Amino acid sequence: MERSPLRSVLCLLRNDLRFHDHQVLQWAHNHADHVIPLYCFDPRHYRGTHCYNFPKTGPHRLKFLLESVEDLRETLKNKGSNLVVRKGRPEEVVHDLIAQLGSVAAVAFHEEATQEELDVEKALLQVCSEQGVAVQNFWGSTLYHRDDLPFKPIARLPDVYTQFRKAVESQAMVRPPLKMADQMKPLPPGVDEGQIPSLEDFGMTDPLTDPRSAFPCSGGETQALRRLQHYFWDTNLVASYKETRNGLIGLDYSTKFAPWLALGCISPRYIYEQIRKYEKERTANQSTYWVLFELAWRDYFRFVALKYGRRLFFLRGLQDKDVPWKKDSKLFDAWKEGRTGVPFVDANMRELAATGFMSNRGRQNVASFLTKDLGLDWRMGAEWFEYLLVDYDVCSNYGNWLYSAGIGNDPRENRKFNMIKQGLDYDGHGDYVRRWVPELQCIKGGDVHTPWAMSSGALSEAGVSLGDTYPLPMVMPREWSRHINQKPTRGPIPKGKKGPPYTPKQHKDRGVDFYFSRNKDLS
Repeated sequence: MERSPLRSVLCLLRNDLRFHDHQVLQWAHNHADHVIPLYCFDPRHYRGTHCYNFPKTGPHRLKFLLESVEDLRETLKNKGSNLVVRKGRPEEVVHDLIAQLGSVAAVAFHEEATQEELDVEKALLQVCSEQGVAVQNFWGSTLYHRDDLPFKPIARLPDVYTQFRKAVESQAMVRPPLKMADQMKPLPPGVDEGQIPSLEDFGMTDPLTDPRSAFPCSGGETQALRRLQHYFWDTNLVASYKETRNGLIGLDYSTKFAPWLALGCISPRYIYEQIRKYEKERTANQSTYWVLFELAWRDYFRFVALKYGRRLFFLRGLQDKDVPWKKDSKLFDAWKEGRTGVPFVDANMRELAATGFMSNRGRQNVASFLTKDLGLDWRMGAEWFEYLLVDYDVCSNYGNWLYSAGIGNDPRENRKFNMIKQGLDYDGHGDYVRRWVPELQCIKGGDVHTPWAMSSGALSEAGVSLGDTYPLPMVMPREWSRHINQKPTRGPIPKGKKGPPYTPKQHKDRGVDFYFSRNKDLS
């Protein structure tokens, strides 16, 4: 690109809040005398959801976002730059900065996959065209680059994950992370950095960290890289990840990368590079492979969004299937507030409300309960997750809810989870339920999953009055009965347990740690 002296490149940052492996910042640094990293708090992200008008962004995710923005500003300052922060629609903020500076040669950004984000990009192109400013866009959100997929055009993307995974593993390469300069080009003179807003500026209060939280972490690239260092190199937890990833309590049962990945605080290509380094220097097994397996799942849902566009949000889903969904507000309120009378569901929903996080095991169960047991419109659940989850990612969220509802990319018909079996399998002694449903804390062992099956004397001794201190179940599917009074089938997983030597061909398709996970032990 030819340029006059002291020309600037404006870098619009969105879900790419990091410095490492950042093509937009790298390109701008190499092609301009001044670089303007810009983050906009778009007011459209803090309005109501499309169908049910829940707040789009809740306090847990907003706090994590504010921490991530602050962290990136500090990182850029240490490299001779800064992060310019504004409140407003990106296209309007960019227009004003171009007019103010008069020296912006180009606007650069990473492309997104879903409609609202694409609408912003379209508006940016219009603004830049009117102002005579060049536009440079890049693809940088996935492990496998969009241009390297063995499916061209994207309409040829398989509708089943297994086919996608096998093709990319055998026919595509992961590009190495980009090497960044030690120092960045500075801001042009006269640019005000802008104040990072507070939660109160959005009408929210600071959510206190619940001591029971499985994700007591802060936002930002610095914390993301520390988490990887801890999980891989300091503790070797990654080597037993596949055996522990279905845990429910504590920080270290899974990678917990998802919130940082959702905001782009850590690059999936950097995770891949570190996995390969770990496999070379320490060990390669099922668990190390499984992290990559799940990163590919994350990719898949992003590419599904490119393929299907707005259909990702349609009631009839990707399969255009007519399902008589209900819209019962009383049933939904009981689900979202954790008072369905089904302890495993209630515990997970209360954890989500209190912390903004829920295990993948929990997510697939509460999604199945909402769509299959209660028969409620899947979009009610998807939009509630959008509001609350600290690791909300539009493609993964809606792709997984479609999957759970049976109208997305699931090749199996009528997939349904059995809440009682799942509770006994993954919380056999009831520790998780008692953690989040204190009304039942005096019920011992696995009986806590089925209090309605206990004798009146046992309930009285535990201080439980069904229908009073704790609700009766809203539904009672027949398949639950064969698991009542069943002993736990799985005990706690020993720390440090590792899987056997492993090759990808041996695996069964189970697992998405970074959003929902897949399991076939349903009934």
